[in-house]
Amino acid sequence: MAKIKVAVLGTGSLGQHHARIYSELATAGEVEFTGIYDTHAENARKVADKHKLRVFNSIAEAAANSDALNIVTPTTTHFEIAKQLLAQGKHVLVEKPMTDNSAQAAELIEIAKQKNCTLQVGHVERFNPVFKYLETVATEPRFIECQRLSPFPARSTDIGVVLDLMIHDLDIVLALVKSPVTGVEAVGAAVLSRSEDIANARLKFANGCIANITASRVSAERLRKISVFNGAASPCFVSLDFRTQEGFIYRVANDDDLPTETIPAKDSTVINEFAGKKIVREPVPIAKDEPLKLELQHFIQCVREKKTPMVGGESAKRALDLAFEITRQIQQIK
Repeated sequence: MAKIKVAVLGTGSLGQHHARIYSELATAGEVEFTGIYDTHAENARKVADKHKLRVFNSIAEAAANSDALNIVTPTTTHFEIAKQLLAQGKHVLVEKPMTDNSAQAAELIEIAKQKNCTLQVGHVERFNPVFKYLETVATEPRFIECQRLSPFPARSTDIGVVLDLMIHDLDIVLALVKSPVTGVEAVGAAVLSRSEDIANARLKFANGCIANITASRVSAERLRKISVFNGAASPCFVSLDFRTQEGFIYRVANDDDLPTETIPAKDSTVINEFAGKKIVREPVPIAKDEPLKLELQHFIQCVREKKTPMVGGESAKRALDLAFEITRQIQQIK
């Protein structure tokens, strides 16, 4: 079977990692990495020299030599580049946010359908082993708390913190809850840029779930955490860290979970006891891996096997539309 030919457009802070991973996948025989392109030729040359890659002179040249392309360019350029590539029948992975308006996102989805092309959007946290574990335990989420904080970035300053950072958690929450959003309340403020740099959104869902999401890019620390209270069918509380891929689950223990004089409980700590019931805390069993590598491997697999991506255009548009509503509410704050 012929290898999928893939190219990377954009070699900035994130694009260079796309290039690194594809170089590794090419060495392993999983893809044919045809090369890279960047409007800043010096950026492209540095990445090319590091990984011994071909530098294309244009997007058209990259497309002519590839079956699939990753768009890792500023958000304002996503639509025109993706539209051009999809119209040529090329498979596309476009970094989040997919576009900077809803109508453009809908148009890309329609073109991909017409051309029978894979359209995947780079919501990388869906490929984090933390999310995979969450799906197995948070089967009936009732309350979700997300925090995503970072110092001011040297990239993505063309968009606000909602489209830059919060959209990751919006996508995660929508994937977990699987119920229509019935209410949105949002606040935010610009601190160092023209757009909002800190934001909070409270989401209400038709099934009764509530999600509270905070994002900041003016923080002194880096934080990417999620806490989920699960429903009565399988009551538990999960606190997880997307950065370290670690965390704990808190649940009511069964008798065979508890320690005896001869058999200690496996990594369990009793933290509370009442009316004969014990709440235990246990570290979660997460097999750590690099989310971006898993995301790119998934993209290539979808192209090769003509499968629907985990985060296709329709899924990404739901998170995008919610992000636009949050941004709209923040902009109305006087």
